[in-house]
Amino acid sequence: MTAPTTTDTAHAAGPASGRRVTVTDAAARRIDVLVAAEGGSPQRLRLSVSGGGCSGFQYHFTLDAALNDDDAVFEHGGTAVVIDDCSLDLLGGAEIDFVEDLVGSSFRINNPNATSSCGCGSSFAV
Repeated sequence: MTAPTTTDTAHAAGPASGRRVTVTDAAARRIDVLVAAEGGSPQRLRLSVSGGGCSGFQYHFTLDAALNDDDAVFEHGGTAVVIDDCSLDLLGGAEIDFVEDLVGSSFRINNPNATSSCGCGSSFAV
């Protein structure tokens, strides 16, 4: 099995300086499917982190057309992911992937800042 191809571009200079997040081909394809299912309006995947979950912090995924002043935008092949500045503090260096296996399909965050995570991967500790 080969590693997924990733590329990323930060378009928001301030919040993203030195903190990169990569988006895999599989994640970009899935985001495109989700946006198309919503009518194809100009939406982006918003990834955020909040306190909670069984490990301390949890990931949240939403589709959002808004772009806030503290957002960093990461693109892969024209597909955009938006992350607010506070969440980016906990996600710098992470990879957003989409996996399909026997138990289902989901976005997976490979987060180098996480010291542990729950079994399902939706929450983590730093």
